[in-house]
Formats: sequence, C-alpha cells, structure tokens
Amino acid sequence: MPESYRVGELAELAHVSVRTLHHYDAIGLLVPGERTSSGYRCYTDADVTRLQQILFYRELEFGLDAIAEMLAEPGTTVDDHLRRQHKLLREQIDHRRDLLAAIEKEMEARQMGISLSREEQFEIFGTDKVGGEWADEARDRWSDTDAYQESQRRTSGYTAEDWKRLKEESDAALVTVRDAMASGVPATSQEAMQLAESHRQFLTRWFYDCGYDMHRGLADMYLADDRFRQTYDQVAPGLAQYVHDAIHANADAHSG
Repeated sequence: MPESYRVGELAELAHVSVRTLHHYDAIGLLVPGERTSSGYRCYTDADVTRLQQILFYRELEFGLDAIAEMLAEPGTTVDDHLRRQHKLLREQIDHRRDLLAAIEKEMEARQMGISLSREEQFEIFGTDKVGGEWADEARDRWSDTDAYQESQRRTSGYTAEDWKRLKEESDAALVTVRDAMASGVPATSQEAMQLAESHRQFLTRWFYDCGYDMHRGLADMYLADDRFRQTYDQVAPGLAQYVHDAIHANADAHSG
C-alpha cells in the first residue's frame, strides 16, 4: 500500500524545513497529493519522488522557476531527469577539476616566486609540474634554511625568458633520464650518476646550492610523496625509483 507522509514527517525524511515545503506548496512546485479527512497535508510516494528531483536540481544551483519548467516538460520521466542531472553533475565535476588545476598552477607559480602574467604562466608551464615540484620540495623541507631563502631571492628576479629556458632544460633532462632507463642503463652506472649530477647542478644553478645530502632528501621525497612519484611515473613507470637510485648512487660516490 502506498505510503503517505505528513508535512513534518517529509521534512524530517528529506532534511528540509517545514517552511520550505509550505513554500513549495504555495508556489505550486510541490503540492501534497492527498489530504486527510481533517484537512492535513499528506504527501504520496510520487510527491516524495518529485521532491527528490527538486532537491537534486537545487543542488545543481537551478532556481525554482527553472525547476518548475523542467518538471513540467511533457513526456519527461524520472529516469530522464536523473540522466540530465547526472550529465550536469559530471560537467560540474569536470569544471571543478579544471578550476582546481588552475588554482594549483597559480599556487605553484607563487611558491616559485614567478613574476609573470597569467598568459606567460600558462604558456611556459602548461600542465608540466616538474619545475614546480622541485620548488615545492625545497619549500617543504628547507623553508627555514639559507638555501630556500637564496632560491626565493633568485627566482623573484627571473624574467619570462629565464623561466622558459629553465623549463626547457628541465624537460630535456627528464627526457634524457627516461631514455636512459628505457635503454636499460643501470641506475648505479656512471652514465646514470652523471645524469643525477646534472640534475643537482641544475638546482644549484637555478635555485639554491644543492649539496649531496640535500639531493638525497629530494630523492627520498620522490618516492615517499605520491605527488612526486606520479610526476615521474607518468612520464615512464618506475622512473621515480630510477631517479631516486641514481641520485643516491651519485651522492654516495661523491661522499666516498
């Protein structure tokens, strides 16, 4: 037998106020399908389903007038509304994801001390975060050190051309390391250690004096932090481990 709900019961079930249900009734958006012999409002199962649709659309930020028009469309079923809501929500999620990526890029640029226009930032960095990850790592581990302060001092004066050249160098180095791993060059070999040394010198040249112990710390973070690991492993599976091992081998060789 179909269930019916008084206004207070439906308000509690749907987590809305009684005042909201009275308003929906007053504007004709959700009129109780039944009334008791005493004149109390009673909502049917169909009314509950309609309320769900209203609340879904409200969450999608539609106004009440627009919702009323959509629910009044001839021949539109509950499944039709669910498909539409699903599509709209997916679009919102995609938009939010893009917005989140844009915000992260802006944060990354600010952390690196970039003094560029937005057009220059997107033109230079695109979706590649390698340079930014290195700078983030320096901030997280050594924000209270002379090395970090030196990085901030240097980068604050970089021009757009400086950042383009920096990124070109980092991209080329990443490709070289990837190719070495793909060719079967051992991470502990002289060739791989030289690539690790080039990476250390790159950091020293562009950001701060990166000693071997500090370089080891970076390598450890490339594995411990999923964000860093993915930066490398998206280029080639296992690349984060390879870079880590090459950096440690190079540091050990120079420490010895």
